Amino acid sequence: MNEKEKYLKVLSRQYPTMDSVIAEIVNLKAIINLPKGTEHFLTDIHGEWEQFSHVLKNGSGSIRTKIEEVFGSRETASVKKSLATLIYYPKEKLEKIKQTETDLEDWYSVTLHRLVEILRRVSSKYTRSKVRKAIPDSYAYIIEELITEKEELNDKQAYYNNIIQSIIQLGAADTYIETFCNLIQQLVIDHLHIIGDIFDRGPGPHKILDKLMDYHSLDIQWGNHDVVWMGAASGNVQCIANVVRLCARYNNLDVLEEGYGINLTPLVTFCMKYYGHMDRLAVHKAITIIQLKLEDQLIRKNPQFQMNHRLILDKIDWEKGTIVIDGKEWKLNSTDMPTIDHKNPNKLNEDEEAVMARLTYSFTHCEKLQSHVRFLFNKGSLYKVYNGNLLYHGCMPLDSEGNFLEANIYGKVCRGKALYDELESWARRAYFAREGSPEKEMGGNIMWYLWEGPRSPLFGKDKMAVFENMFIDDKEASKEKKNHYYDDIENVEVVDKIMNEFRVDPATAHIINGHVPQEVKKGDSPIKCGGKLLIIDGGFAAAYHEKTGIAGYTLVCNSYGLRLVVHEKFTSAQDVIDRDSDIVSDTIQVEKFPSRLYVADTDAGVQIKEQIEELQDLLKAYREGQL
Repeated sequence: MNEKEKYLKVLSRQYPTMDSVIAEIVNLKAIINLPKGTEHFLTDIHGEWEQFSHVLKNGSGSIRTKIEEVFGSRETASVKKSLATLIYYPKEKLEKIKQTETDLEDWYSVTLHRLVEILRRVSSKYTRSKVRKAIPDSYAYIIEELITEKEELNDKQAYYNNIIQSIIQLGAADTYIETFCNLIQQLVIDHLHIIGDIFDRGPGPHKILDKLMDYHSLDIQWGNHDVVWMGAASGNVQCIANVVRLCARYNNLDVLEEGYGINLTPLVTFCMKYYGHMDRLAVHKAITIIQLKLEDQLIRKNPQFQMNHRLILDKIDWEKGTIVIDGKEWKLNSTDMPTIDHKNPNKLNEDEEAVMARLTYSFTHCEKLQSHVRFLFNKGSLYKVYNGNLLYHGCMPLDSEGNFLEANIYGKVCRGKALYDELESWARRAYFAREGSPEKEMGGNIMWYLWEGPRSPLFGKDKMAVFENMFIDDKEASKEKKNHYYDDIENVEVVDKIMNEFRVDPATAHIINGHVPQEVKKGDSPIKCGGKLLIIDGGFAAAYHEKTGIAGYTLVCNSYGLRLVVHEKFTSAQDVIDRDSDIVSDTIQVEKFPSRLYVADTDAGVQIKEQIEELQDLLKAYREGQL
């Protein structure tokens, strides 16, 4: 028996009769002729939970569009806005309506009919099977009856009305409304791509990850702010120090203490002992000095990282109050660094060692953080090729000639796609390798290198000027030079070379990434190289709103083409609920496909076609009596 015969024998257990094979072939052929599902791409969320949550709830404006398509001039603008708010925040909006509505039963009836119409529209391009899987089991029969056309029923409207009236009379209207609204939210986004930086300065990365862990279909490309948290959860002390420093810098220590239950008491006590106070600024300074020492140690142990230019603690002239960096002398704004031994500046003292030991224990034993990081490893990667597009967060490291930069990763010289693959392999070892093994430590070092290494595809700069930002007032010292990738993003030859490296077709593919906020108010455009490359970081983080002039992008790819949704600043969920307001969003058409795309044109379609071929082989074997 050859391999094919063995495989067909196994397949026959799933499809034991000719009729079952024929039914599945018919089903799969129907699926590949459905319109392609809608993909949404978001990047650089930076912990902004409330805005992110709202963008998911309103489908980046898609739900408003569906309401307009269904009701048009049949309903007033205020009715349509109120319906949109209900779909976004059903529980909260219901509470508000019940306080003001005089004829609640009539409102329930009208609203349920409206929601049925919207749900029919958003579910129309999916199979009944897919829609059924999205419906909670206890509601499946009723909701399917309501949204499925039944042309054979002469009195169809009466049938529907009777179901809805029964729901209201049985006191189940609220739960059905909430279920309808959640289904609509789910079905307007078939698949979600998060292209990095869930973490950073915003207050809710833990809430974002809780939401994503329950999301129906997604993938994640890690950003630099994600890998530093992942490295911290893996136990890398340099990453731990960086995470704490960033939270202190942006007055965001609540994420650590309340979001993840990380115990900062040892660090606060340390600050009181050495700095005489224990506020955020003291925590920031104390952990920064610890970080600089730890990074100095790591750089010296890993000369292949080629980061000797960041060995700066031994370049301080304590008497003059200056430091020499890259051959230039800079005046320090302070030499108050009480834990630095001038003769051995990168050595942690006993108290610093104790602080880091306690922090390391907290990070590696926090079950919520560990759960989130396991999810990031399971659903994430450094890059992804999906439906012919190339997704990554940062850049492809290039030299001044537009060639792929080489990096030495523990003796293995890599560039291009091979560099991405090697770095990801080590990142996974940082988390999954045996505790205490050399592989785990080496992988942790790579997580830190991904965070701030000069040839890291996630960082894309020559240095991270942590010391300069804290201890040198002259802003010239803090300048960080971007990788040459950002000089070449309008160069068709270079962009095509990157596409070819990842085996996507330059004639049809797009590179989709984030990392660098696009300063729209200064004339920046997210659309680069004639639409071949899209940098969709529009400044989700509140701190970037003034810089970019907007509050983020969503890239939407449906069966008709690609469009960018440009979000204005979000006020609050409560404002939406109270006033039926919404994020104001403009749309930019990026590309219109020559013809509508179907499931057959997607990655899933390729797999389904392979399944169909295998089933046709099985059918032939049945008909010829081979099984």
